[in-house]
Amino acid sequence: MTPMWAKYAIGGSYYYTVNHSTLVAFTVGVKFKPGNGFKIIGGHTDSPHLKVKPMSKRGGSECVQLGVECYGGGLWHTWFDRDLGISGRVLVRKIDPETQKEKIEQQIISIHKPIARVSSLCIHLQTAEERGAFKVNKEEHLSPIIGTKTLLEAAVAKQLNHPGEDGDSWNKGQEPALMNLIASELGIETKQICNFELGLFDCQAASLGGIKSEFLNSARLDNLATVYVALETILEHSRSEDLVEDDMISLVACFDHEEIGSSSTQGAGSPVMSDAVDRITYALAENGSRRDTELHASAVRKSFIFSVDQAHAVHPNYSSKHEKNHGPKMNAGVVLKTNQNQRYATNGVTGFFARELARKGKTKVPMQEFVVRSDCPCGSTIGPILSANTGIRTVDLGMPQLSMHSCREVMGIADLTHCLNLFLAFFKQFNELDNSIEG
Repeated sequence: MTPMWAKYAIGGSYYYTVNHSTLVAFTVGVKFKPGNGFKIIGGHTDSPHLKVKPMSKRGGSECVQLGVECYGGGLWHTWFDRDLGISGRVLVRKIDPETQKEKIEQQIISIHKPIARVSSLCIHLQTAEERGAFKVNKEEHLSPIIGTKTLLEAAVAKQLNHPGEDGDSWNKGQEPALMNLIASELGIETKQICNFELGLFDCQAASLGGIKSEFLNSARLDNLATVYVALETILEHSRSEDLVEDDMISLVACFDHEEIGSSSTQGAGSPVMSDAVDRITYALAENGSRRDTELHASAVRKSFIFSVDQAHAVHPNYSSKHEKNHGPKMNAGVVLKTNQNQRYATNGVTGFFARELARKGKTKVPMQEFVVRSDCPCGSTIGPILSANTGIRTVDLGMPQLSMHSCREVMGIADLTHCLNLFLAFFKQFNELDNSIEG
């Protein structure tokens, strides 16, 4: 990857990925000089869902099922009786036509048809106690049905003609119907499949809801809503006249594995963020081959991170769950998150930056405050992780939504625009505001 860094130029826009699941995209201000700061919007790409186990074969009662594992902290009861598709990454064994040597290709697959379903137990077979408390055993109750044994016996026979011949124990543990489906979608033979990372998703498309179509109903709003707005922002900024006067790097970093703690090579707890600041700074320096530690320190001092993750809107049926003076509403503005125990990275100064940018932007952005009740646990974000790992000032923000971590979530459409306007103000006006603050 090192040779690519030398190609970066003043005024240019670039992106790269880590593990194909973490994205870093940035644009270089025309007046940028090495040692200047970074305006960073951070989010995450992952959401709770059901992931296919390494050995996918499972079944019972003449049904063919998939073995799945719960990823993250989902509201798993919401995954029952949904039409589920499958997507992810497949490693494919091929022969290079030039060298005639074996090579492994990574291919992305997304099957948008209801091939799987986690069916609920009918009310007639439940006791009164079971009806009153829908308790999900994640190992026993969430394995989706993909077919019946009799109809899929032909697929089993076809699969067995290929994979077991070379003693591939991984291949022997796969559901033949799944392997045939993947092979068909990719236009390959099943014996070419040597591994995969697959997950299930709700096939239902996003939709507008409410009497006035004021809500967005969709899967994975946490946190793809942030990813979408952040990418729209950097694209707009990179094409605007503001870039001519910009003397900083505007950067979007969308990390994987936030829902499971961020401790991975592509999570926010990895060196990805520090490496981005380091390498971009030195690649644009005249003596880029010689590392000047003061350039990195200067960039860190002048930088700022918007850590953005969806926020908890007040649920009208459960309003007592919110602290009465800190209850965000949908379609009412961006949420500033504060927690004195550092579950969020916001402090008095970084919170002021966010509010002031909202006030001074070209389009005024309404802001809301969130503090969790003192008798409730508080979730966290990538904010404290990034600020601790990089030393960069950080504020935690988000767009309010309901049904967080459900298979199907909801938010207000106006908040997408509010968030976009705040991000644009951040990229355009942060440096001016930063220079006006003493200390």
